[in-house]
Amino acid sequence: MAELTRNAKLIRMNLLLFKIHKSQIKNSQSLLQLIRHGESETLEFKEAFGKHVFETVCAFGNSRGGTILIGVNDRGELKGISAGKEILKDWANQISQVTGLHPSFQMIAIHQKTIVVIRVNESRIKPVMFHGKAYERSGSTTRQMSFEELTRLALTNVGATWDEIPEIRAHLSDLSSLKIKRFVSMANVEGRRRIPIEMATEQVLKKLDLMREGKPTRAAVLLFGKRPQKFYPQAVVKVGRFRNETLIVDDREIEGSLFDQVDGAIGYFREKLDTMFVMTGKPARDVVWEYPLEALRESVTNAVCHRDYLSNAHTQVRIYDDKLLVMNPGELPKELSIGDLRREHDSFPRNRLIAQIFYYAGLIEKWGSGINKMMDECRLAKMPEPRFESATAGFRVSFLKHPSSTHQVPIKHPSSKPKEPLLPEKEQLLQFCSNPRTIKEILHHFQLKDRVHLTRKYLRPLLRKGDLSMIDPHSPKNPKQKYVTTKIQD
Repeated sequence: MAELTRNAKLIRMNLLLFKIHKSQIKNSQSLLQLIRHGESETLEFKEAFGKHVFETVCAFGNSRGGTILIGVNDRGELKGISAGKEILKDWANQISQVTGLHPSFQMIAIHQKTIVVIRVNESRIKPVMFHGKAYERSGSTTRQMSFEELTRLALTNVGATWDEIPEIRAHLSDLSSLKIKRFVSMANVEGRRRIPIEMATEQVLKKLDLMREGKPTRAAVLLFGKRPQKFYPQAVVKVGRFRNETLIVDDREIEGSLFDQVDGAIGYFREKLDTMFVMTGKPARDVVWEYPLEALRESVTNAVCHRDYLSNAHTQVRIYDDKLLVMNPGELPKELSIGDLRREHDSFPRNRLIAQIFYYAGLIEKWGSGINKMMDECRLAKMPEPRFESATAGFRVSFLKHPSSTHQVPIKHPSSKPKEPLLPEKEQLLQFCSNPRTIKEILHHFQLKDRVHLTRKYLRPLLRKGDLSMIDPHSPKNPKQKYVTTKIQD
């Protein structure tokens, strides 16, 4: 209820500010109403005109615009100023000279005190600078932009994303042709982007727009690099099990390509998360995980796909006794709110090429659908829906256990867990497919009936990893398609 009240207040204030941007304040009562709301992301109080006004003008120009009230102190008290048309003209000239912006001015008298209203529109050309520095709004505060924030703004200004930029330090030899071939196989299996399997590595990269100006893009290095961390040491996933904020029971740093990081995180979950077995009357017992693995996979995939790689922070997964957190640097795009995530919404990928490759590979089903998938998986597992939080420091997903189960699941080491995997085991399937097999033959051999379950849970993961391949990759949906093992597991 408190959140709804707070949101309603913000909506009313935004509507009021919107009216101010569209037309002049008509009377002193309108201005007093505005002052009562207090400072915000789009409203600033200044007791006098000076250097800090220029900084705030820059910040508003670099964001959605805003209003500055001169003659009002930080506490919202009316102080008034002595100003006439010539002074306002001089202020306007100063702002124009140092920022290049042309805000509008208005004088209003309240209780025999003069208040000056300066309205700044969002600039079409960014960043707006003052004395060689750029500024932005953070809540009701104006602060200087960091180099990383300036870079983001410059990229946005030209309609580019960080991962589309060529990596001038990298060469084609820094990429793994095997990883690229595996991706081609995955894309052909999904049918979302057909690529001839005999196509040369460089041609594949050019076809996918992953080579520019003769250099691999940053996306190419992260997706297919032999050693991506040589170029981007921050691009790792840190996973750990915690008793509390300071006591770490176990931790691991997962490097490699983004595909490797997703697989590595899921491998850690399989090792460390607890399971219980449920008797269903079938030959094999169902495995119930401490948290739904598909929801965790989706969360980690989203994290490495959409994180802010300009940040030096890592993607983190923290497993506590009562919750599991997935955290990545980079807040939500300004076009989205937390509320938007819970309903159908457009996608605004921070890393456009990475998101596109993940989509072709089948790691994400549809742009903008990942949040719903996480919620659905938790619902099916009869667990609370995950919580989503976005702040300047980054985005966080919290998976919570059902309150009645938090005391029942102790932390175990893998050696103490029962070894009873679902049938067929991966190794058995690969062994059986050492000779080419159809889906019908696989189902019959392992006495299975669900073709969809076999495809989603076994065949597709093995195809994606390159452990299995199709005899006719050009026709992945051919009913006579056969699958053959490319390498036998040790």
